[in-house]
Amino acid sequence: MSAWRPGSGALSSPGGRSGSWRCWWWWVLFIGVSVGSGDPWMSAEACPSSCSCSSTRISCVDPERGINAFPVLQSEAEMENITDIYIANQGSFSSINDKDLHYYKNLRNLTVTNSRLTYVSKLAFQNNIKIQYLNLKDNNLSSLSWRIFKHLNMSYLILTGNPLHCSCENMWIKLWLGEEADTQELHCIEDGVGRKLLSRLTLPNCEVPMATLSPSKVRLMEGKHVDLSCETSGVPSPELIWNMALVSNYEIETSGQLSVLRLSNLSSMDHNSKISCTAENIVGDKESSLLLDILFPPKILKLSDAINDHHWCIPFSITGNPKPKLQWFLDDKAVTEGPFIETKIHDITDREYHGCLQLDSPTHLNNGRYRLLIKNEYGSDEKEVEAHFMRKPWDGTDKEPYYYDLITEGPPVEPPEDRVAVYVVVGIAAVAFTGFLLMLVILKFGGNSKFGIKGCALFQNIPGELVSR
Repeated sequence: MSAWRPGSGALSSPGGRSGSWRCWWWWVLFIGVSVGSGDPWMSAEACPSSCSCSSTRISCVDPERGINAFPVLQSEAEMENITDIYIANQGSFSSINDKDLHYYKNLRNLTVTNSRLTYVSKLAFQNNIKIQYLNLKDNNLSSLSWRIFKHLNMSYLILTGNPLHCSCENMWIKLWLGEEADTQELHCIEDGVGRKLLSRLTLPNCEVPMATLSPSKVRLMEGKHVDLSCETSGVPSPELIWNMALVSNYEIETSGQLSVLRLSNLSSMDHNSKISCTAENIVGDKESSLLLDILFPPKILKLSDAINDHHWCIPFSITGNPKPKLQWFLDDKAVTEGPFIETKIHDITDREYHGCLQLDSPTHLNNGRYRLLIKNEYGSDEKEVEAHFMRKPWDGTDKEPYYYDLITEGPPVEPPEDRVAVYVVVGIAAVAFTGFLLMLVILKFGGNSKFGIKGCALFQNIPGELVSR
């Protein structure tokens, strides 16, 4: 089997018209790709005059009709659909500011290359959390802050061809890229020395900060008090930042590179809440954190009426730490759980458990007052709810109790009025149809006969003379 080669005639038609057929196939291919790509080009009115745009991509590469700021489309919706922006050869494009990319929320790939880019704001990508690829090659960047990318999870950062300074502010690039710095052949400019590989940059008084939080674990009863201390180190001296969202009361006391967080009257609402202290300087940041483990007695937040959804379910929501043990009672008699009745937990949050008592095909024997009792070592709680799944098959007064039909769940009853009406209509229709058939028979055999019955065998056999008499 030979592979197809251009000009081999694999797509030509009989009759020597291969050229026209090839042309036709090229048009089919072009239209198919254009339609199949689902990425039609925007009108000239919607796209900046110096750029070309599709529904998901903007490209600005013409050096003569250059741009000096990020292109802006006609509507926010159009900008939200953009995933790729490519800017190149723009001598007047020098900065990426706070709001330039504000509406490009789905941007994944950004290229700004061979331009005059000298400044990128620390808030430039605050709305672009989906960005994965950033190419800033061959620009005029002398420094770049790590804070620009703090909230991003990028896979690629290309900085080749920028006059980066051999400064502490750029040390994070070496640490973040690792071996990739050598692959890109990244250099920095050192005063009085010239260019040197960024991977070999070492600077005095330039250290990644550290943060140490103690104690590393907190497990206390609600209402108690605790002090957390955070100690930082690093050069330049780092800034210490506490980060938490608490219901409990707290105070912060800081002295130098030691800070104390005093928590009082711990609330059960703060169970599993995160507390972190972060040290930041121009080289980078370091976080130390813990989750509060607050002990408290159980509480039933919700116990609802039974609902029928695939299985019968008595929904409940409970809380407590440690996790409470559950026990169900039916009319004050303990419920023995098994394959047909069991407790199911469907959702667990930081401090709550949501589930139901699941019953498979319950009968009248399962009707009654259900009581939920929950316990842990710090207390207990209970609530009741009435549940009715099926009527009793007898009320106790009949001599012969009747049982429900699987469908009607009741004794036989007379057909309702609408059924009687249906029977009447069907009967009338049957009578009318019978009369219609009789009419057809009469018309078939009647007509020319004096007796009005044409073709009847009896009259066909009578002599004509007798008839004339």
